[in-house]
Amino acid sequence: MTSASAPRFLVAATSSGSGKTTIACGLMRALSRRGMAVQACKCGPDYIDPMFHRRVLGTPSRNLDLFFADENTVCELVAEGSRNANITVIEGVMGYYDGIASGSDASSYALAHATNTPAILVVEAHGRALSVAAEVAGFAGFRQPSHVAGVIVNRCTKGYYPRLKSMIETETSIPVLGYVPALDDAHLESRHLGLVTADEVADLQARIDRVASTLEETVDLDALIALAQAAPNLSYEPRTLPQTLENPVRIAIARDESFSFYYDDTLRMMQQLGAELVDFSPLHDAVLPENIGGLYLGGGYPELHAAALSANTSMRENIRSAIAQGLPTIAECGGFMYLHESMEDANGTPWPMVGAIKSRSYKLGKLERFGYIRITAREDNLLCSAGENLPAHEFHYWDSENPGSCFHAQKPQSSRNWNCAFATPTLYAGYPHLYLYACPTAIKRFLDTCARYKDASR
Repeated sequence: MTSASAPRFLVAATSSGSGKTTIACGLMRALSRRGMAVQACKCGPDYIDPMFHRRVLGTPSRNLDLFFADENTVCELVAEGSRNANITVIEGVMGYYDGIASGSDASSYALAHATNTPAILVVEAHGRALSVAAEVAGFAGFRQPSHVAGVIVNRCTKGYYPRLKSMIETETSIPVLGYVPALDDAHLESRHLGLVTADEVADLQARIDRVASTLEETVDLDALIALAQAAPNLSYEPRTLPQTLENPVRIAIARDESFSFYYDDTLRMMQQLGAELVDFSPLHDAVLPENIGGLYLGGGYPELHAAALSANTSMRENIRSAIAQGLPTIAECGGFMYLHESMEDANGTPWPMVGAIKSRSYKLGKLERFGYIRITAREDNLLCSAGENLPAHEFHYWDSENPGSCFHAQKPQSSRNWNCAFATPTLYAGYPHLYLYACPTAIKRFLDTCARYKDASR
């Protein structure tokens, strides 16, 4: 068992839409301005918030998800990230206790409990008085230990804050560490299930700087740092990883305005096991990178760029030909849609796509098959053997006339299930997003196939 010091705190809230991302990013920037090395983490399966974290800090953020990974793996992730950091800021998800189905599994609270991390509860002040104290008392007393160690009051005026702070602390004995006034000029727009991506916010750095400057005046950063430093050491058993490839193999990663949803920890493990990752753009490049042994088409918003993707005929034909010739390929959600014969754009207009999947992707106008799932292979394939399962997550407003049937998907704590994804010895393509960091053997299986493909093509 390994024990590691990891000063840390979790930014939680009473509900979604409470400003967690804005406040977490502002705190990250404010702490880094003090010369601290900050590690960012995100509770849950989200891709977009970690993109904001990366833009704020210039370093990757880590997803901490207790459906995808066990407690030991999550603790190891936090400890690893803390090795080169003075403090770790974890952004929560939804309301503090909101987890799978009607329970708290995989919630912000479950993460705080598994990692013994102090939670800072963001509460709404606008239009309320003593009820704020009642809400804090309810959250702090709902589970024991609740790990709620401090409060930040959102949308609160400077004049009202001292009185509200006194009320909360008197009624709950939980320290109030500061407040955030209304920051309309720092508002981040939403799309589908989350924010627009960080690269789409032209003045993002200026917005985060404004938030950070405000928090430097309104939040007791010294108290926050002291609380993080008092967090107990993390204990975990280091995982044993598969053997690294003898010779590195190049994997092409689609990364541009259309494709940007990747778990950094998955990519990092690919590199640990022998992958050389090379980015390319299905939008702007003419063909795939040279000398590759594999292809990874992640999720994103290809539907917003359908016309431009379709117009890049040389790339579409190159990818179709490469997959037909056995190039090992992972394609998730948006990447899966791109592989179809056609894909509708946001207006419902169909556009020709790669054509590796003989079907059409079309706009539904509503969320389809949303949430955590476990997918079980019905036959041996690129990532696993028949009967093995992988943790995954679906969220999409588009669907396919043929979403595949090589895996069986089962929602946790539910009877709902369905078939999904295409899978062969050289292909995984489907709507489910995979968290492969929790499945090192699947990554190794993929890379071994890539290495064999590259050797055979020499």
